Amino acid sequence: MDRTQLGEFIKSLKPDATVIEGKQFIEVTVADTELHSLAKKLRESEETWFDFLVCLTGVDHSNGFEVVYHLRSTRYGHMIVLKTRTSGREKPVLNSVCDIWATAEFHEREVYDLLGVKFNNHPDLRRLFLDSSWGFPLRKDYVDDVNIVTK
Repeated sequence: MDRTQLGEFIKSLKPDATVIEGKQFIEVTVADTELHSLAKKLRESEETWFDFLVCLTGVDHSNGFEVVYHLRSTRYGHMIVLKTRTSGREKPVLNSVCDIWATAEFHEREVYDLLGVKFNNHPDLRRLFLDSSWGFPLRKDYVDDVNIVTK
C-alpha cells in the first residue's frame, strides 16, 4: 500500500479524520473522543498493522494540549503521525493507549509529569521524574520561582 492508499484507508476508517500526505509522514488528526478507537483499528487491521508506538509526546499550544503519536508498522515498513488535542487546559484528559501498545505506559507518564495531561485507564499514572511540588514545567504558563527552568 502506498502513501495515498494508506491515507484513503485511514479516511475509510474515520471519515472525520484530517489526513495530510505532503510531509515526511502521513499526519492524521482526530478528535480526542475518536483517538482510541482509531488507534485500535490501526493496530489490529491487517491492511495497516501499526504494531509499534515509536514515540508519544505532548505539545502545549496555549489554548490546549496536543498529543502526538508516531506509529510504525514493522510488517509493512510504513509510518504515520497520529495527533489529537485535549478539549482544554484546565483538566486535560485523553484515553490511554496502553492497552494497544504497552510502550505507551512510560510515554504517557512522561506527558502527565511534564504537561499534566491525564490518561484515562492508564494502569499506573503517576509522576515519572518529578514530585508533586513541581507543577508541570513544560507548560507555557509554568512559573519557575527558583529559575531552574529557563526559556
